[in-house]
Amino acid sequence: MMSELSEPIETPSIDETALNAPKAETLGSVIDTGDAQACSQWLEDATSKDAVHALSRLSDDQRVRLLGLITTEEAAEVIDQLPEQQALDALEEIHPTLAAGILEELPSDEQTDYINALDDDKADAIINQLTLESANAVRRLSSYDEDVAGGLMVTEYLAYSVTNTVRDVLDDLDRNSERYEHFNIQYSYVVDENGLLLGVLPMRRLLLAKRASVLGDVMIKAPARVEDMLSLDDLADEFREHPYIGLPVTNAQGILLGVIERSGVEQALAHTADSVYRHSQGIVGGEELRSMPLTLRSRRRLGWLSINIVLNMLAASIIAMHQDTLEAVIALAVFLPIISDMSGCSGNQAVAVSMRELTLGVTRPQDIGRVLIKECSVGIINGIALGLLIGLVAYLWKGNLYLGSVVAIALMINTIVAVCIGGTVPLILKKFKADPALASGPILTTITDMCGFLLVLTLASSVIDQLIM
Repeated sequence: MMSELSEPIETPSIDETALNAPKAETLGSVIDTGDAQACSQWLEDATSKDAVHALSRLSDDQRVRLLGLITTEEAAEVIDQLPEQQALDALEEIHPTLAAGILEELPSDEQTDYINALDDDKADAIINQLTLESANAVRRLSSYDEDVAGGLMVTEYLAYSVTNTVRDVLDDLDRNSERYEHFNIQYSYVVDENGLLLGVLPMRRLLLAKRASVLGDVMIKAPARVEDMLSLDDLADEFREHPYIGLPVTNAQGILLGVIERSGVEQALAHTADSVYRHSQGIVGGEELRSMPLTLRSRRRLGWLSINIVLNMLAASIIAMHQDTLEAVIALAVFLPIISDMSGCSGNQAVAVSMRELTLGVTRPQDIGRVLIKECSVGIINGIALGLLIGLVAYLWKGNLYLGSVVAIALMINTIVAVCIGGTVPLILKKFKADPALASGPILTTITDMCGFLLVLTLASSVIDQLIM
């Protein structure tokens, strides 16, 4: 027995393991064979990382063919793994009946997100192919803004009459186990004959209760809930303060409408943060992928870049106005971009903090005064530190105390200006319903450049005789 156990177990060599592992670049060739089983097997064997990479590299035609070959459940997983824009392109291309079948496998909130993002004609065609229950859910969720509880909730939940018994509920779960497979049923809800939310029923309490018990005697009464018009910021606060997995969503009259899940709120916050970041970098018009048409990607970027050209010309005009000073003290040309860049970096830090606080809801446009004081305090400290540092460098390089003083004072003042602007501009733009992510960067860059150039060249002009000694 010992000798048998001690014999080495044969394992595949590294080469064999690599050979048997799914390769991202082979998925296209598997699709080209038209073998549905092979496609399903490839997706089953592939790691999530391999699958995402391979799916994103497929041509539009291959992606459409794949969705038609595999089961609707597998196709829903594919759609879920694709970047949003590629998923929408695929849904646009396939037949509405197939698209509806795929979307039926997704939660109601995701169905609604995809359908709302499609062209109206395509969306209507898909809705007409959905089951009546799903179509009604999509229409109901579509009536809400996407950043309120009603637009983020799911309609897949379990609700029972207050007069039902525990046995009634368990029998229902047994009869509909396949249908409820993808429901989050850690909690079910208790309502009256009009749908008014009366209580919540944790699964543990349900399983341990006597079968003849009436739900009204078993449920937790007056449960926590949120109204359908509650904003995403307030929802985030609610889930941060309490360890809820999900909360029932009601209308103002207390009628149960759906359930908002913690994961749904987190995904919405992540989507908002991603959108803010893309806008701050000048990527407008939605998600951009390098697989998208070249002209579309170029057009989306050019609008923002063209605005920046105009703004930078304004900054350059400051230099033109002080051309004589710059020619007399050529060393200033070395420090102009340093002062501009350092101030811009300080301002961008303030923009990032304000954008983050706006996203989290901890800062609102009416908090401009408080933000200004906070940022000014940081700007003074950092401005003095950075100003002394660059002033020392200038003095050691040229041995001119006036040159060191000019660049030190300019950087100090410009840093204070930059953080004050960076901290408050997003709030001001938000107040006037403008996009703070898209507009804050160009405004900050232009002002810090103009102010930095103006400070350096004006201060230098006032002590020009000492600088050229």
